[in-house]
Amino acid sequence: MYAIIVTGGKQYKVEVGSEIMVEKLDNEVGANVNFDVLMMAEGDNVQIGKPVLEGVCAKAEVLEHGKGKKVVVFKYKPKKDYRKKQGHRQPYTKVRILSIG
Repeated sequence: MYAIIVTGGKQYKVEVGSEIMVEKLDNEVGANVNFDVLMMAEGDNVQIGKPVLEGVCAKAEVLEHGKGKKVVVFKYKPKKDYRKKQGHRQPYTKVRILSIG
């Protein structure tokens, strides 16, 4: 069984026990969080929500918070002596899916 959940403006395909990294959540480590389910499939039985499935949620546990790898943004204009170097590390939250349904 798997489901498509939505959080942080992105959609993720999850199964029970899977660990995913989502956009940063304000929950503490060890807390439980519920995600809206857009689609749920179990064998040949597929349910699709409009836009989400009513009464169905995916329960997850927050494992850790962190930052992703650094992305370097470098802008320059040739012949104009303009150079700008900037770095960015996107914050994330790692969660484990406990149950779907």
